[in-house]
Amino acid sequence: MISKKGQGMSLNVVIIAALALIVLVVLVMVFTGRISIFQNVVGGEADSDLRIMASFYGSCKPSSSDEAAFKASYATTSTLKDEVEKDRIKSDAKAVLQGRVDECKLYTNQDACTSGSCRWS
Repeated sequence: MISKKGQGMSLNVVIIAALALIVLVVLVMVFTGRISIFQNVVGGEADSDLRIMASFYGSCKPSSSDEAAFKASYATTSTLKDEVEKDRIKSDAKAVLQGRVDECKLYTNQDACTSGSCRWS
């Protein structure tokens, strides 16, 4: 007698293959720039540069509107194709914020800091 049992794949193999395919598709999307989930989680270049600059603030720091203007300057570079122009805009934004940081560092007490356009922490 010939056995009519067929060989089939186990359910574990099918599940592992499906998960591997999903991971592969996500990796391809990330590395081809089709998905920006990692940029949103990290915060992008503007946030990282702002965090670096914020480490030198001190007790009297620039206002939130100064930081928002810094981020807005960075955002304008997203549509530009010219890398030199992008670098110039980012450099200008850093210089403006650094000027505000230096100005706020001059205030040594809370009253003087908050009477200017800085905030105390």
